[in-house]
Amino acid sequence: MPEVEIEIGGRAFSVACQDGEESYLRSAAKMLDTEAAVVLGQIGRIPPERMLLMAGLMLADKTAALEDELRGLNDKIANQDKALRSAEERLADRARRISELQEAGPRTELPDALTDGLVELTARAEAMADAMDAAASDPNSAA
Repeated sequence: MPEVEIEIGGRAFSVACQDGEESYLRSAAKMLDTEAAVVLGQIGRIPPERMLLMAGLMLADKTAALEDELRGLNDKIANQDKALRSAEERLADRARRISELQEAGPRTELPDALTDGLVELTARAEAMADAMDAAASDPNSAA
């Protein structure tokens, strides 16, 4: 088991770790040293145990904030996935409906209400045309 020399807050420590984990240990020590520098800058000289405690708590606070943010982002992703699935289902339903309409072919039969309406409009148009023709052929009619 290798031992790695690290420095935190201006103090050297010898720490054992598993083979291959040396770079991870150095990286973690660098993060802790950064927080220790903040503690020392704010408080000044304090016992190593207190400095390590304060630096560890500051890292824990940052970690908790990141975990909260991650949970929020995961919730947002879950909601977006749900909305996407819903949109995909609606799209698939519309595609099925379009396919059904295409297979059914064009409609040649008009609904009765539309046919009745068109017949009535045609009759009115013909009556107006007849009235206009009669008025145009009789010069004595009141205009």
